[in-house]
Amino acid sequence: MYFDTIIAGFGGQGVMLMGNLLAYAAMKAGRQVTYMPVYGVEMRGGTANCTVVISDKPVGSPIVQEPVSAVVLNNPSAEKFSPKVKKNGLLLVNSSLVDEKYVQARTKRILRIPSLELASEVGNPRLANMVMLGALVQVSGLVTVEQVVKCLPEALDPRYHKMIPVNSAALSRGAEFAKQS
Repeated sequence: MYFDTIIAGFGGQGVMLMGNLLAYAAMKAGRQVTYMPVYGVEMRGGTANCTVVISDKPVGSPIVQEPVSAVVLNNPSAEKFSPKVKKNGLLLVNSSLVDEKYVQARTKRILRIPSLELASEVGNPRLANMVMLGALVQVSGLVTVEQVVKCLPEALDPRYHKMIPVNSAALSRGAEFAKQS
């Protein structure tokens, strides 16, 4: 088993948290994992992406040129990363913010997720990242939403532990959307 993904968006959209949670959950499931964050020169509002590689065998490098999947949260990320996804790969697009003209994927497997609207349904539009992660977990089958939820206390600053229930709901809502799509 081998899977890699690039998760990309603006700083402040929770890109790094998504990658961390996916990596934690995969590690706890007994998989080999690499996680590599990349920040733009700006702080909040600048570009941010991370690469997560998950395998049953040791991972040789965290660098991925042609990912199996990508999760793009904004227009610059869609423009940069959607064309790089493998031909039979998977592209998850935050359709709440990404204009279709920036989605230039070679793949036919594109899942458009209205993440802001779905996050609002569970009570907090700022959890669009958790909706997207829930969808990725659902369609990839790498780990379960429950496994990701169990990692929230480790990944979140203790000040935000009170947000675990709504984060959990957003993850589940994203998985539910992906299952129905």
